[in-house]
Order: sequence, then C-alpha cells, then structure tokens
Amino acid sequence: MRIAQIAPLYEAVPPRLYGGTERVVAHLSDALVARGHDVTLFSSADACTRATLVPVRDQAIRLDPAPLKSDLAAHLSMLHEVRKRADDFDVLHFHVDMVHFPLFEDMAARTLTTLHGRLDLKDLAGCYRRWSQFPLVSISKNQREPLRAANWAGCVHHGFPPELYPYSAAAGGYLAFLGRISPEKRPDRAIAIARAAGMPLKMAAKVDDADRAYFHTVIEPLLQGPGVEFIGEIGDADKPAFLGNAAALLFPIDWPEPFGLVMIEAMACGTPVIGWRCGSVPEVIDDGISGRIVDSEAEAVAAVRDLASLPRAAVRAAFERRFTADVMAANYEALYADRLLDTATAGEAVVTPALLERAQTARLRA
Repeated sequence: MRIAQIAPLYEAVPPRLYGGTERVVAHLSDALVARGHDVTLFSSADACTRATLVPVRDQAIRLDPAPLKSDLAAHLSMLHEVRKRADDFDVLHFHVDMVHFPLFEDMAARTLTTLHGRLDLKDLAGCYRRWSQFPLVSISKNQREPLRAANWAGCVHHGFPPELYPYSAAAGGYLAFLGRISPEKRPDRAIAIARAAGMPLKMAAKVDDADRAYFHTVIEPLLQGPGVEFIGEIGDADKPAFLGNAAALLFPIDWPEPFGLVMIEAMACGTPVIGWRCGSVPEVIDDGISGRIVDSEAEAVAAVRDLASLPRAAVRAAFERRFTADVMAANYEALYADRLLDTATAGEAVVTPALLERAQTARLRA
C-alpha cells in the first residue's frame, strides 16, 4: 500500500526529548516499511525515518530557538502539501487532531485519523459531529468515553521496537517516575508512595512553562526531603537504563490518560508498573502480570512491597505479546485495508489478494 503518515510538527519524529505522538508515528512508519509498504512521512526536516520524508518545516517547533512562531501556519502549510500529493496515496493517516477535516472532506473515506489526546474538552463533540464522515482511531477504549457516538473505525494500542528497550533481569533499588511534572500526573503522589514504602525515588520529568508555578510551589518543596532525586527531562538514550534499573515504575495519574507510553517502555525493560485505576491503565497493565492496578496510596505501597510476585521475565513477555511496533503496524494495516475496501467500489483503489491476506493476518493478530 501507498501510505501517507502526517505527523504533528511540535516535536521531531521521533522526539529528541519528551514527546509521545511523534514517537509513535516514527515507530509506526518504520514498522510499515518493514512490512513492505510504501510509506511517506510528512513532518519536520529533523525526522529520522525509514519512510520517504517530505520535510515541511526546517525543524520541530518546540526546540526551534526562534522567539516567535505560528504552529497553526506551520500545520496549514503541511496540509496544503499533503493535499497537493493526495492522489499519490491509497491511505492518508493523520495524527494532527481534527485540523485537516475542512481540507479533506471530499476524500474522507480513504483517511484515518488517530486521536492521541483527551477527548473530554468543550467543543470537541460538536466538531466530530460536524465532520462525522472521517473514520477515527482511538489509542485506548477508555479514551472514547466522552465521544462514544463518534465514527470509530478501530482502537490500536501503541507499540515500539523491542530492541529499543533491552530486557533487564535485575531490578535496582529505586522506584521511577518518568514523564511530565503536572497536577494530573501526580508526582506528589509518587513521592508520598515512595517515602511510605521506604524506597528511593528517581524522577526524570519535563517541566512545561504552564506547569512551572505548580512545580515551584507544590513539588519543589517535596524534593527537599530525603530519598527523592529529581533528574529533569531525559531523552531516548537515557530511558532504557533509567527504567531498566528501577524496581518499578510509579504511574499515579489523576486524569483520563489516553494511553501512557511510559508504561510500555517500562514493561519492555521488564520493570513492572504500579498504576492508578484511571484512564487507559486497566487496558495496558495486565494486573498481577505486568504490574498492579491500584486505587489508593495504601494499595500502591503494598504493591511496592510485593514486587517479588511480579517476575520481570513475565513483564517483558507481556510487552512482546501486546505492544511491539509490529503488532501496532499489523493492526493499522487491517484498518488501512478496510479503507481500501470502502473506496474500491468507487474505483479509487485496487485491493489485491495479497493485501487481503495481510489484512486477515493482521485481524487475527489484533
């Protein structure tokens, strides 16, 4: 298949530091190329990809030192380029929320739009009703709850290449918190759990400008106590060691997390995850196998003290079974085949026996 991947322009593909959506697009694009597809990636020029790159901005927006930038202008210019080349592709796969809807109404049937964020925001429901012809993909079933009536084509969990996060059989003597410092991620709760369990906590986290006041007023004072080391934001090169040497990852969120990529990054290392029963967590963690799902700090502390009941080899096996880039690509491949079947009757696509066979295989693996 000839597949276009349209990435956000906020981070490089994959990101240099923190970032989820662009990382998923990078792994998906490479996995689809490995499966024999002709993939074109529309993104910033600093992408690293096995796909054919169409650079639409000189660099990703967040790390661009220019003091004044327009993310809307950058994305509209990219969509204009995609529109010009749309006939070159069988499927257009968008990862830019809904900004492309008005420009691609006449070809919605051969698009997929993966929604990577939370969907309980004002105005979203009306938007997805207005452009209901666009097939949508969720990254967890829980993510759909605010928009149950939307045009859902499927649900595909994230994945990445297993070799990026080597298995670590031996656990270190600390707990890990990885991600972003913000109220909904509950770093304060992670600190409380670690101290109650009597284990050191290492925090590798980004502080956005919007959360800087929260960091200074709420989290920074907590760092003054014993047993907590704040490392700051780390990139892909440092994450395998950080996660692999941890006894467990704490994921004490307090919001409807759409997926939570850090959970499967930890699982790939063999590191179990202790996560709150919130958002996607019950879909990602196999309770009692790859981690523990908890409802309180007391339950989280008990889970920390019972980590010996979660063999690290079983944690890694759960990752390999469910969350590799190839599994993700196979599931998307089946959805792409559905798009071609929908458009074939109009003479817009040719569905070959080989494609149908791959789609059937992908559905069995999904």
